[in-house]
Amino acid sequence: MVNKKTVKMLEESASDANLLTQNPASQWRLTARRFRGRKSGMIGLVIVVSLILMALLAPLIAPYPPNEVLIGKEDVGPREKPCIHILGCPEDQPQHIMGTDGNVRDEFSRIIYGARVSLTLGFFTVTLALIVGTAIGALAGNAGGWLDNVLMRIMDVILGFPSLLLAIAIVAVLGPGLQNALIAIAIVSIPAYARVTRAQVLSIKESDYATASRALGASPWQVLTRRVLPNAITPLVVLATLGVATAILEAAGLSFLGLGAQPPTPEWGTMLASERNNVFTSPHLVFFPGLAIMLTVLGFNLMGDGLRDALDPSLNK
Repeated sequence: MVNKKTVKMLEESASDANLLTQNPASQWRLTARRFRGRKSGMIGLVIVVSLILMALLAPLIAPYPPNEVLIGKEDVGPREKPCIHILGCPEDQPQHIMGTDGNVRDEFSRIIYGARVSLTLGFFTVTLALIVGTAIGALAGNAGGWLDNVLMRIMDVILGFPSLLLAIAIVAVLGPGLQNALIAIAIVSIPAYARVTRAQVLSIKESDYATASRALGASPWQVLTRRVLPNAITPLVVLATLGVATAILEAAGLSFLGLGAQPPTPEWGTMLASERNNVFTSPHLVFFPGLAIMLTVLGFNLMGDGLRDALDPSLNK
């Protein structure tokens, strides 16, 4: 789950007059200009774009298919150390820049293809949570009354549980697997998006331009979809960016516990789990998947923090 302080800050940002009165297009241009001035945010953007390109171009970058067993094809054994010819590795040995795993598969290829699995899971999880959470928050904020109370109390109950423990419980009921892990992580992420959307809707629906639309005969649905939600998107984008990092980290945790991706899927958490008992004899097989997870989470967190800073009125006066 996304940090609760971030959710609180984004809820409070709904009351900022600058965010509520600007045209959405001009608001995005202003945010982009501020974001370019955040060095950490730009570093995060470079990392994220590099990871996305790596995932898209995996067949061109990876020297082997991710699940290809090299026994009988090359003179290599299980858990071979990294071999890079330009760094002094003998030319007569096959080059594997991250070594081979316990099943004699190229570790570098599996790391590259693992970016596809982790990024796909992160994006799909956040998309699902964003759609459902935004719908719940918009309905609660726009309808008010008993419906608002019921929906928000349900969200509060979900928020009351540690997100990873709740995800573990959900997967335990649904059964292990990448798809069920995606569903579980999405469920525990929904309340954050619902709360931020509700806070935005409650503030924006009382703004002058929303009131003017109602006075001109616009229906509540038209006011919500044409005036309120377009101006509520910006903080949700920040939350979603940070949410991708959280989703990838939690998915790796579930896979490490055997509840997420199952072998031989090249998922970083699964790769860590399969070699956790060889951390001292073959440390590279633990180091490289861990490094991939760390860089991915760092990239999205830096980019999300940069967006948050660009949208924070107290930092841009």
